[in-house]
Amino acid sequence: MNSETILQYIDLYGYLIIFLFLFFGIVGIPAPEESLLFLIGVLIVHHQLSFGWAVLCALLGTFIGMLTAFLCGKYIGYPFIHKYGKYVGITSERWEKVQHNYTKNAYKTILFGFYMPGIRQMSPYFAGIAKIPFGAFFLFSLLGTLLWVIPFILAGYYIGQTFNVNPVYVPYLGVLFLAIFVIYMLVKYIRKKRLQHRDRM
Repeated sequence: MNSETILQYIDLYGYLIIFLFLFFGIVGIPAPEESLLFLIGVLIVHHQLSFGWAVLCALLGTFIGMLTAFLCGKYIGYPFIHKYGKYVGITSERWEKVQHNYTKNAYKTILFGFYMPGIRQMSPYFAGIAKIPFGAFFLFSLLGTLLWVIPFILAGYYIGQTFNVNPVYVPYLGVLFLAIFVIYMLVKYIRKKRLQHRDRM
């Protein structure tokens, strides 16, 4: 996805395309959301997007995507796991353990999971399956949406103003963010294994 493609879609469908990209990115269809948000900020600098409309559509797409995934997890996910989980090794005991571990950190995961590709897609489904109260999920996912969408757009806006960023190169940021995430997870995994090894000695 490049800036020309996005602008073509916007010309055809209006700001609805920003809503759709972020909505489907949250519910699980792969999309480079961070680079898209950064690109929105850069395109605002180039006067190709309206700040107000772009931010509003980005916020709505992300937040409604979170609510949709939560409701799918709540009304479809648990019955599906309960009925078919045994065929893929998800026993009642295992599910209760996973649910307990998620519930302990659910609100932190909902709030900060936006910054971790994969986690932000799985978190709302898990919250619904784990029966996290809707009011609490609504509040934390709304706050998380604001803390994720607005900083990335503002980063694109201010960096685009300062360095005159060419929008054509912005989509490559998605690859950079993914690489940083993978490195972070590998380092975390290695440290955990080392600590476990020390405890056994």
